[in-house]
Amino acid sequence: MATTLGVGVLGTGFGQKVHIPGLQAHHRTEVVAVYHRDLAQAQAVAEAHHIPHACDSVDALLALPEVQAVTVATPPFLHHAMATAALKAGKHVLLEKPTALNVAEALEIQALAQHHQRVVTLDFEFRFVPAWQRLAERLAEGYVGNLRFVKVDWTVPGRADHRRPWNWYAQKALGGGALGAFASHSFDYLTWLFGPIERLSARLSTAIPQRHDPASGTLKPVDADDTCSLTLDLACGAPCQVAISSVTYAGRGHWVEVYGDQGTLVLGSDNLTDYVHGFRLWGSQGGAPLSELAIPERLDFLTTYADGRIAPFVRVVNHWVNDIDQGQTTAPSIVEGVLSQRLMDAAHQAHQTNAWINLS
Repeated sequence: MATTLGVGVLGTGFGQKVHIPGLQAHHRTEVVAVYHRDLAQAQAVAEAHHIPHACDSVDALLALPEVQAVTVATPPFLHHAMATAALKAGKHVLLEKPTALNVAEALEIQALAQHHQRVVTLDFEFRFVPAWQRLAERLAEGYVGNLRFVKVDWTVPGRADHRRPWNWYAQKALGGGALGAFASHSFDYLTWLFGPIERLSARLSTAIPQRHDPASGTLKPVDADDTCSLTLDLACGAPCQVAISSVTYAGRGHWVEVYGDQGTLVLGSDNLTDYVHGFRLWGSQGGAPLSELAIPERLDFLTTYADGRIAPFVRVVNHWVNDIDQGQTTAPSIVEGVLSQRLMDAAHQAHQTNAWINLS
């Protein structure tokens, strides 16, 4: 009979909103411990979700015999230390994006996973959203023919209000910014859908240069990007443009346009409050007007939630558990996490040098 996987959750922000309910919804995972640096906070979360153990030390959580695996739902600057500690303790890892602060950290996580023969899965959830899966199927069927051009627009108002407080997200050194929050996903789904990226250029900007720090009561500088303009050359020969911003009031939402010599596919959602709910797919062949394409019921979520991120996360958990059962890693794994991180590093380099970066 299939066994239950005891999971410790590291982080109580996104961890409490998405990881804990997603893990508790899956039939093979049991949340047995939760970590927060403040014990009272950890205890409050544990009590609210009926979790047996609350820890204010990662080492203490990893030492619990019930913990066989962990999910890392903390800010990016903590990913490397937590993932490597978990792997050295023999635990499987489900890791939030971006993978780490740089590709060197991501590669160390990958090397430890291989050395300890543990599974590291990345939460690249768009791969598990029905409309995105149907887009992948249509592309594989040759709906658009030979690829000519790809365009991504992801414009949302999440940080448009200058009164949002200064925190780690405002600091480049801690992994803050739109590149890590959004482009880490885009780099993954572009390579999943269209193959390798050959070279890129990037322009990163910060529209709101200062934010109020609640701790000090002063304005603090923001050096993390809130807007990204990326130009990519795909290895297949097609160009790709990516425009991302988290400071756009009444932004367009999240859209992917795919143009080929036989047809066009457009995937998009204008939902600005939930980044998963609302995706639809349109298509056109031979120059006909765009029409909405049905998403087959076989791709539907079994259960949906008020927070749209939970349903695809449950599918990520299922993928993680299956890989653990099989003793293998399949996409999206640490391999894809390293690739996304490498592309993020290249985007920073392209911006700093004002030059194209080759990615052969």
